[in-house]
Amino acid sequence: MNPAEHTPGRARTTAPPPDRLPLVAVTMGDGAGVGPEIVMKALAHPDTVRRCRPLVIGDARSLRRAAALVGSEDTVVPVPGPGEADWTPGRVNVVDLDLLPADLPWGRLSAEAGEAAYRYVEEAARLAVRGDVDAICTAPLNKEALHLAGHAYAGHTELLASLTGTDEVSMMLTTPDLNVIHVTTHLGLIDAVHRIDPPLVERTVRRGHQALVRAGIPEPVIGVCGINPHAGENGLFGNGEEETKIAPAVAALRADGIDVHGPLPADTAFFLAARGDYDLIVAMYHDQGHAPVKVLGIENGVNVTVGLPVIRTSVDHGTAFDIAGTGTARGDSMVEALRQAVALATERHR
Repeated sequence: MNPAEHTPGRARTTAPPPDRLPLVAVTMGDGAGVGPEIVMKALAHPDTVRRCRPLVIGDARSLRRAAALVGSEDTVVPVPGPGEADWTPGRVNVVDLDLLPADLPWGRLSAEAGEAAYRYVEEAARLAVRGDVDAICTAPLNKEALHLAGHAYAGHTELLASLTGTDEVSMMLTTPDLNVIHVTTHLGLIDAVHRIDPPLVERTVRRGHQALVRAGIPEPVIGVCGINPHAGENGLFGNGEEETKIAPAVAALRADGIDVHGPLPADTAFFLAARGDYDLIVAMYHDQGHAPVKVLGIENGVNVTVGLPVIRTSVDHGTAFDIAGTGTARGDSMVEALRQAVALATERHR
């Protein structure tokens, strides 16, 4: 199988007329990072304006400042909400929360920017839960700035779960060559190993399976990584975690007809998936899944939160404070995140 043909959201039908295109709430992210720049670049991209009606939730001043940096000629227009927006070409509609000072320094950690980033996501979640928008696409926020503002979340995934009243969600990363879902994410390695158990592994695989089916892959082939080197190699490494924490879940899933394999040695599972043997790899912890994805395609990587009552996609990179304010941040991942948000919204409404 060709994995590029099976990435979530790849299946498309004839585009609807402009006034029926999916409406996507685009959160600006941390205003001191590259979020404003990549939002302006992505909204100027011809693929974006052809596929969706983007409504930015953010700060009009920051977007105008970013437009000057990246050479965008689009006009930033504040609107009260989606009902008042006008998607005339060359216009960027923004629900302007007006939370940032005009002179906010680029590339500097601040509680102000953390608070604003939280409020953007909060407003986007409100609009999505009410059905006023079809999907959410997020620019990066800074976890430390979020914490400085008093919001103790490990990232967008946990924040959106809380805002939507969702008990458990999964992070799925996608590139043209690889899809990865995580059993655990923002936990230290020792804590992650303790957290993993057969019910959690089983629920994660089911969420990933359901996401791929909805994205047009009727019978996805799923590979599940082990925890230890060589997936424990029959007890040689570790303390039997593969047999006690993972194998029971795989057996239960196979009994239900899901085409799942494992536990697999992680050092070969990702190669096999990139080759096309698997539609989805299940990683046990954060770096086990993130490192291969970022090597294979960070510029086109997309983060999809699976299990929310709303559609949410995001870029697969951070705020990049080191280059913020230079206009050099690439918008590819944001364009791709918007594309997948549209594709998932289209699948949901079929």
